[in-house]
Amino acid sequence: MEDRKELYEQVTRMEESMNRAAGDMAALRKQVVLLLEENKRLVIENQQLRKLLRRNDSVGDDAAAALEDAEDSLKSQGAPVIGEGYDNLARLYYEGFHICNVYYGHLRTEGDCLFCLSFFNK
Repeated sequence: MEDRKELYEQVTRMEESMNRAAGDMAALRKQVVLLLEENKRLVIENQQLRKLLRRNDSVGDDAAAALEDAEDSLKSQGAPVIGEGYDNLARLYYEGFHICNVYYGHLRTEGDCLFCLSFFNK
């Protein structure tokens, strides 16, 4: 009788141990999913940044000089010149990042953002 009771207790302990292991496995699975999602986001962001670096390397100083010449020309004609900050935000948006106050700096993965576009309409 003593053996049966001990055997039953051993099976109960083993079942509890397996339940804890299953819970640990579920928590680990959730962490893996979060890490995979973050990795995918970082891969996309890295690709965007590499494109930007390649484009900036190819543009060089000639583009900066041309931009300054154009701004000087507009100033001399009395036309209002949009600020450099606005240009930087527009560049960020077209490079695939949010510029709106809701998601600022996050990668745009699903096309245009209405919040960002409303900024351009102001």
